[in-house]
Amino acid sequence: MSIQMIRERLASYHCQTALEEQQALREITQEVALAALGRGDFFKHALFQGGTCLRIFYGLNRFSEDIDFILREPEPRFNLKDTLQNLRDEVSAYGYEMEITDRGSTDRAVRKAFLKDSSIGKLIQLSHVDRIGLPAKLRIKLEVDINPPAGTGVALEYLDFPFVSAVAVQDKPSLFAGKIHALLCREYIKGRDWYDFLWYTSQRTDFNEKFLSSALNQLGPWQQQSVVADAAWVAKELEKKILSLDWKQAAEDVRRFLRVYEQPSLGLWSTELFLHQLEKWKSRK
Repeated sequence: MSIQMIRERLASYHCQTALEEQQALREITQEVALAALGRGDFFKHALFQGGTCLRIFYGLNRFSEDIDFILREPEPRFNLKDTLQNLRDEVSAYGYEMEITDRGSTDRAVRKAFLKDSSIGKLIQLSHVDRIGLPAKLRIKLEVDINPPAGTGVALEYLDFPFVSAVAVQDKPSLFAGKIHALLCREYIKGRDWYDFLWYTSQRTDFNEKFLSSALNQLGPWQQQSVVADAAWVAKELEKKILSLDWKQAAEDVRRFLRVYEQPSLGLWSTELFLHQLEKWKSRK
């Protein structure tokens, strides 16, 4: 029965390509993992964040690779060992033979683990598998920031697949603040960040100023400078960033995470488009 649930969930995506099918299967696995984490006490300590959080709970169109969390409060001794063991046991009921590698290091602010499975693709019917062969191991990175910036907002969301489960998440203004930090501080071009920027600005989303200011003070080129990241400061710095980027390169980074029908819109990515979105966001109130 559990395998049948995975099959039916995959069929509901109506995938058009092998890549879409693999992205969908990864997302289904992410949901199974989140529900499993919700059975324990993980969300008493941690909040779900990042692109996968936006995708699953807030309606972002693009697929996402990883599942990212921050602790509610700094906890230097936080350990993933028991959480990962419980996760492995839970997902086995759905046909996964999960290989979990804990890459967490006690001297790093981010604990990491890799979830790998090579069994599920052999147990369900993949419509496009004949074109490229069975996929390699399904791989998902799990990260937990154990030294989070101060001031996050919290919301409680609910999964209804594969069973009803409560998931504590960052609220949208805090998620946008974290994304602005990535947009301004990441040292390489990541088109997925800018796709998310378009999504946030289209919804006129406000940002959590306290959380962003704390994040900037903690990590990046403004570290230890006590920057007050108000709306005017953010708009000015985003404009500088937009003017500096290669938009063709950014668009290609995000292409494989979009459904086929949405990919033509990447041809519109340009300095003019993103400046237009920034102006729209500045006039949100």
